[in-house]
Amino acid sequence: MINKEKEIKELVKKYEKDMVNFAVNMVKTPSFSCQEGKLVDLIKKEMIKCKFDKVKIDKMGNILGFIGNGKKKIMIDAHIDTVGVGDPKAWKIDPFKGVFKNNTIYGRGATDQKLSMVSMVYAGKIIKELGLAKDYTYIAVGSVQEEDCDGLPLLHIIQKEKIKPDYVVLTEPTNLSVYRGHRGRMEIKVVVKGKSCHASAPERGDNAVFKMSHIVQEITELNERLKNDKFLGKGTVAVTYMECKTPSLNAVPDEATIYLDRRLTVGEDKKLAISQIQNLPSVKKYRAKVEMLYYEAKSWTGLKVSQEKYFPTWVMKEEHPLVQAAIKAAFVSLGKKPIVDKWVFSTNGVASCGRLKIPTIGFGPSNEIYAHSINEQMPVDHLLKAASFYACIGSFIAEKK
Repeated sequence: MINKEKEIKELVKKYEKDMVNFAVNMVKTPSFSCQEGKLVDLIKKEMIKCKFDKVKIDKMGNILGFIGNGKKKIMIDAHIDTVGVGDPKAWKIDPFKGVFKNNTIYGRGATDQKLSMVSMVYAGKIIKELGLAKDYTYIAVGSVQEEDCDGLPLLHIIQKEKIKPDYVVLTEPTNLSVYRGHRGRMEIKVVVKGKSCHASAPERGDNAVFKMSHIVQEITELNERLKNDKFLGKGTVAVTYMECKTPSLNAVPDEATIYLDRRLTVGEDKKLAISQIQNLPSVKKYRAKVEMLYYEAKSWTGLKVSQEKYFPTWVMKEEHPLVQAAIKAAFVSLGKKPIVDKWVFSTNGVASCGRLKIPTIGFGPSNEIYAHSINEQMPVDHLLKAASFYACIGSFIAEKK
């Protein structure tokens, strides 16, 4: 590159006030999963203002902004949906007021993770002004419904809309570190049947909850035996919800159901995870049914979408050209060598790299410890440094032959 490093930083600083205003307006615009339409309109207006070559809202409701027409397509993704706010009384500030103080923006989605879109849009503006996208196409994506079903929006863009990138940069919070993977996950349901009877004489029935208690114990023991990976960490399984069916509080339950969160490390997949539960002694003994959960919903545009709740593990080798390009871009942004690490949670990378094997890395502003919390926040300094990163990573990628 890249003799444009100084100009990039000067332009980032020049647009700081515009970026803050955009960020505050984004926080003021609620965008729960499947309800992102108003925020999409706001982003569209900002992309047009920043002179993107093309702005597209796809059938699912994802928004894509394009700059350049180079052969290499570099997709920068921020999911713009958020979780709910929980108990509003627990918040010290209004989660949708867009509070800006101490050079930090507070509110729902500030960390996780729609404000990354601010850095991406203004990086696009800078790329356009400096003519950096000669050898690549910059695609800024505001993806929807990620909180409900991670990976689904990118699968739609790539498989249904036929917009396939050569490289993907995820902007989930990394505290300005370069991330190169995370464990996969899946959601599993286990159902066991019993026989109901009056609770005054439980010996006449077959208590499904009693049966399930044995299965839960064996799942807890299974968790201790799961595979460990030096970089991504250990696979885990946890019971996250339990319910039963019973005619009344004076009757023995005739059905019990548990739901499992299974985190998958390197070498673990859905077939293995399902078989491990199916092979538990109590599951076999009580003939329990084990199945993967399925996601079905309607996007804010009215499109019906669905996907099995399996989100594959992915990891990039540190020597991969994309990871090395990200390290160079981070050095430009930070003025020092970045930390290279991993997420502990799941991202849209389960689709781009986990399913489709498209080289993927992460670099995002803010610290993940604030995600989904009542103290979500975004330091403006992080927005500026992220914008510098997104503005120059395409040039470093394009250098790779």
